[in-house]
This record gives sequence, structure tokens and C-alpha cells, in this order.
Amino acid sequence: MVVFSIFAALFGYVGLRGWQSLALYPSARPVYLVIYLLLFICSMVGLIFGDSMPLPLAKAITFTGYSFLLVVAYLFLCFLVVDVIRMANYLFHFAPAGMTSFRFWSMMSGLLVIAIAMIIGNYKFNHPEIVHLELQSNKPVQNKEIKIVAASDIHLGNDIDKNYLKKYVQLINDQHPDIILLAGDICDRSLKPLMHQKMNEELENLNARLGVYAIPGNHEYYTENFQKTLQFYESAGIKVLTDSVLLVNDSFYLAGRKDRMDKNRKKLSTLLSTFAADKPVILLDHQPSALNEAVQNNVDLQLSGHTHEGQVFPANLIVKWMFEAGYGYYKKGKTHLYVSSGLGLWGPPYRIGTQSEIVVVNFKY
Repeated sequence: MVVFSIFAALFGYVGLRGWQSLALYPSARPVYLVIYLLLFICSMVGLIFGDSMPLPLAKAITFTGYSFLLVVAYLFLCFLVVDVIRMANYLFHFAPAGMTSFRFWSMMSGLLVIAIAMIIGNYKFNHPEIVHLELQSNKPVQNKEIKIVAASDIHLGNDIDKNYLKKYVQLINDQHPDIILLAGDICDRSLKPLMHQKMNEELENLNARLGVYAIPGNHEYYTENFQKTLQFYESAGIKVLTDSVLLVNDSFYLAGRKDRMDKNRKKLSTLLSTFAADKPVILLDHQPSALNEAVQNNVDLQLSGHTHEGQVFPANLIVKWMFEAGYGYYKKGKTHLYVSSGLGLWGPPYRIGTQSEIVVVNFKY
């Protein structure tokens, strides 16, 4: 009910202000209303039924619907600024009453800016960046080095489909990794699209001499069956770590945690208590919310995701406020942390003020 109320208020406010902004052209209002309602229905159908539709239809509806959601969000900000100016005009009378022409051209200018931002944002989503890091453990030196390629928040489904996955697998393999680490949210919200498109065939092509490892993110818990989702990953050659630790290459520990939304998730101190303290520890933890825990348990490198860095402006500013480490590289104590903005994304296929990325870490120990 809370979510529905927020959506109703958002769409209602934007729809009303758009109608009022067309006062100069009343004949355009019926057309505007019909288009607005159709796009609203499209967005709701995509959100609720997207995973149950045939793939071509689902992609068309969700792309249109999610794009409309983003337009509405930005128009909300635009109309909010206009209303503040109108309120100031009501108090200080610096423009004609009603500001009819100003409201119309503000909406038109806003739509133009939104369109440009979305074109650039879609390009950025479709052209992921490669982040390079050179990091070193503080544990006793073994004179070794591995190349880690990490990705998070791929969100495979109808929108980010097998064709996208093929490009992502190629991008990862092109870095010639020693080990591949996937830090949660491999799928979006349903296992069905992954099974229907046989995405395990593409995931099997991920290639690293020390293996491919993953942890569940919060979206793995949203699927029809959590265990079946993990089994699907395992069938594709991905070792899933759920509150477990492995000794890799007899030289470093790889620890993977369940997502923090899992009430049965173990404490990190419990996971690491029985392992030697002289070897480096690399930790996968989807949500970057337990950095102090990693520092206290002498973790050398933590890789996280989840935040998407807000995905679009100004949500990236909210992420900075919400998380101690919301995006990028941090070091606390002797622990290195990288929070990725994600390779894929949720919802609208746009990166506005953020980037899609993979992370290449040359880790010395």
C-alpha cells in the first residue's frame, strides 16, 4: 500500500502538472492524456507481468514502461522547481499571474534535456567501463600476484538477456583473469527468463584458471526458489559461496557471505575463526554495510555491489548519504574495499551520472 500510494502520488502529480502546462494548446490535452495513461499502463504491466510474457513482447513493454518511469521521475523534479518559482511569483509578483507560457516552455525544455540525458545514459549502460586497481595484502609476503575480475549486479532477465550476457562474458574473458568473482544479483527477480534462454550455456563460457565464484545478492532471494537459483548457477560451473570459505591455490582464502537480508546469515567472525591468520582473505559481501566487521576480522579485500551508485542522478547523491562506502575504492584500517556500481542494472536501461563497469584487481600478496 505504501509503494502504491507513492506511485499514485507521483504519477498523479506529474500527470496533472503536464495537463496544466498545456493550457496554451488545449487541443493537445486529450492526446496528452491518452498517451500518458497508455504509458502508465505499460509501465505497470511490465513491472507486474514482465517475467511471464514472451520475450520480444516483454522487452518492448518493459523498455517502454521503465523509460516512462524515468521520464516521470525527472518531470517530477522539473515541475517541482516550476512550482517553487510560481510560489515565489505569488508572493513577490515578478511575472504574469499563472505564468502560463513559462509553464509550457519549462515542460518542453525539461523534456528536451531528459531526452538528451537518456540517449547519453543508454549509451553509457551499453558500453561498460573497466576499472583497474593495484592492491597489496598486509599479510606475510608470498611474492604472488593474481588478476581478479569482479562484477556485480548483472540482473539477468528479459531486459538484460542472453545477448547482453554474451557481451559481458566476452568482456570479462578478454581481461584474462586468474579468478572471476561475481558479487551478487546475477539474476534480476525470476529464474524463468534465465532457464528459457538457456543462459547457463553462456555462463559456462566464463574462463579463469582458479575458477568462477559467486555469492547471492538480495535479488536471488526474490526468485521463485532460492535454492534452485543457486543450483542453476552451479550447473553453469559457478561455485556459489553461502557463508562459506575456501582455500584457493593453497595461498589465500575466499570467503562468501549470504546477503544481509538473510536472517540466518552467520557472523563474519564465525566464518573466519578456524582459518589461519597468515594468509590473505578476500571477502564477497553483496551489500557494503559491514565494513567495520571486515576490518575487525583482518579481511584484506572486500568486494561488494548492490548500490548501483544510485544508477541515475540524483539518486547517486542519496547513495553517498546512505552508505559509508557507497561506490568506488575505500581503505579502512588494513582492509581494501571496492563497491561496484554494477555491470547491469535494474529497471530503466540508463546510466545518468554513473557507469556500468567490471573491476580488474591486480592483487599482490
